[in-house]
Amino acid sequence: EKAEQWEQALQLFFEMADSRLQRDTITYNAAVSACDKGEQWVQALQLFREMSDILVERSSITFSAAVSACEKGQQWVQALQLFREMADSRVERNSISYNAAVSACDKGE
Repeated sequence: EKAEQWEQALQLFFEMADSRLQRDTITYNAAVSACDKGEQWVQALQLFREMSDILVERSSITFSAAVSACEKGQQWVQALQLFREMADSRVERNSISYNAAVSACDKGE
């Protein structure tokens, strides 16, 4: 049941666009976090990159969820790249983002 919740969350997220409702940082954060919890790192990164493409501001929550999704997918190089990009984007790192990056390194092969 929990494995399907990320799919339902994304379905609602995409329905927003179909309904011509504007998706903002908060809704993207929820979608990226759902992908993280569903261990869908590729989808999480697609949403993360889409935010930049359409000029939706990415927050520390966005970055942390994307780093965490990469960590769960054992994509430690990608996780560290996102962590560095966080500083380059002038988004403040916090204990959550540091913990996600450290955990990604720990699980990396």
